[in-house]
Amino acid sequence: MADTREAIVQASHLPMSIIIVGIGNADFGDMQMLDGDDGILRSPKGEPVLRDIVQFVPFRNFKHASPAALAKSVLAEVPNQVVDYYNSKGIKPKEPSEYQSSRPFGP
Repeated sequence: MADTREAIVQASHLPMSIIIVGIGNADFGDMQMLDGDDGILRSPKGEPVLRDIVQFVPFRNFKHASPAALAKSVLAEVPNQVVDYYNSKGIKPKEPSEYQSSRPFGP
């Protein structure tokens, strides 16, 4: 678990997200701690994550739900994680007028 926490702290500087789906009826306390929703995840040395990159979802909460409900929960934090990454690098989104497209929108 210590190595995992260290790896997540280091990965929080990269353009990536980690999605964990817990299968079965095990105690997922460690996975929820990695998720960081209850506080800031820190490496064993005390270094905090730069940004939240982990989303944990226990599959058992979706046994009788639609696949779309599971997908929505699993992917819920990814948009904010992308924005947080770009903000951490000082990269601002372009204005729509700055985009140049060589082909029209549509099929």
